[in-house]
Amino acid sequence: MAMLSTSLSGPKSTISCPAPQFSGLRRLCTKLDATKSNSSFLHHFNSQLRFSSPRKTSRQIVAMAGTGTFFVGGNWKCNGTKESITKLVSDLNDAKLETDVDVVVAPPFLYIDQLKASLTDRIEISAQNSWVGKGGAFTGEISAEQLKDIGCKWVILGHSERRHIIGEDNEFIGKKAAYALSQGLGVMACIGELLEEREAGKTFDVCFEQLKAFADAVPSWDNIVIAYEPVWAIGTGKVATPVQAQEVHAAVRDWLKKSVSEEVASKTRIIYGGSVNGGNCAELAKQEDIDGFLVGGASLKGPEFATIINSVTSKKVAA
Repeated sequence: MAMLSTSLSGPKSTISCPAPQFSGLRRLCTKLDATKSNSSFLHHFNSQLRFSSPRKTSRQIVAMAGTGTFFVGGNWKCNGTKESITKLVSDLNDAKLETDVDVVVAPPFLYIDQLKASLTDRIEISAQNSWVGKGGAFTGEISAEQLKDIGCKWVILGHSERRHIIGEDNEFIGKKAAYALSQGLGVMACIGELLEEREAGKTFDVCFEQLKAFADAVPSWDNIVIAYEPVWAIGTGKVATPVQAQEVHAAVRDWLKKSVSEEVASKTRIIYGGSVNGGNCAELAKQEDIDGFLVGGASLKGPEFATIINSVTSKKVAA
């Protein structure tokens, strides 16, 4: 029987039931779950989730659970200068990249035009954020129409730094995604839990609620890539183990199957983010429900980002 990872533990429960254990995902105590106001919504998934067993050490061809092309995004965040970006673009243009990977980078807004003029067409350009509707008197915001006009193909929405620093909530993010899609942008839809939420066994609850906000708002999942980014692993140097990441990715795919459709669950790419680098990407990529990566700091280093892109080969290495 497949076992959940237990590398993180949470606080003791005061509810009268057998001492709860923690998977780092959900508290394993049915009495506790039954006290939650949304228990009927979440129990449906908790009782039918598909978890991966630990991988055998023998080298085999590793198939993707989904049917989409491997996807790697680079989120440059608030980093870079004209000089440093010129060097990074040169490194990316010179890199030898596997052909069966969709690659996207998201520079700060003011450097999008520089990339459009210099970056190879092999790599598409994303914005890091967009406004919830049509442009107008919204100081400091960027509209989806403006992003399309300047040549962007994608936008990152729901990133934890927008959620937890700027204060964007699930409903607002869902509306932003719906509007971006309506204007022809692809959306990298970010979800993920805080450390205290994982330790409390609420990883699934948090991720499902964030997913539901997208599902309630968007007309279609055709141009959405889901990025699971545990907040405790973003920029901290900590990274979810391959088993931890696979557990959540499998749960997300099952949620899509139960809540949206089997077709959407198969087609939608679910990528992992959180201190991904050239050293850990290959083992993460071997997990069947990990369809790629959303990369932060390592995407600012051309050769290392190329290594992460080329980790797609881990999906198809045979003995």
